[in-house]
Amino acid sequence: MRLKLALVAAVLALAACNMPADPPVVSAPVTDPYVTDAGGNAVYLGDVNKPGSRLPGDPAADTAPDAQFAAVGNTVYFAENEATLSDDARQTLTRQAAWLVQNAGATAMVEGHADEPGTREFNLALGARRATSVREYLVAKGVEAGRIQTVSFGKERPASICASEASCLARNRRAVTAVSQSQAGV
Repeated sequence: MRLKLALVAAVLALAACNMPADPPVVSAPVTDPYVTDAGGNAVYLGDVNKPGSRLPGDPAADTAPDAQFAAVGNTVYFAENEATLSDDARQTLTRQAAWLVQNAGATAMVEGHADEPGTREFNLALGARRATSVREYLVAKGVEAGRIQTVSFGKERPASICASEASCLARNRRAVTAVSQSQAGV
């Protein structure tokens, strides 16, 4: 009985000790470089690790050309293993072309993306064909060819990570047009 009382007393004594509180855990906010616009489309905002990138909630992002451009639609989607533009894609690209013609000081980078199935090489080539389709359409609509560059990310930068869900894979079959102000002399 004495042993039980001694243990209870020890536990109560330890509980009454004024131990310093653990320091609060401070961590940097995690920001997803993709946001979803009103239409449910993924909008890529840039590499969060790159200085000068615009992030969600950044007051300067509201006046950035890319933020203004996103309002006309900066993403078009493709059918599986295709680089052919759909009617919806052509409508979006027509709005993009009009914005680029109106904003002659802006340059565009078209990023081609693919879904996860397939080899890395196949998806890089498919992403390049998708980006080129977008570029050619914009040029046909009056945007100077020298203002548009293309890059393929293949399956390396998915908008959604998924195994085989069809609607998830479809979000990754896309081309994203990002704009910026051109530099003088470039």
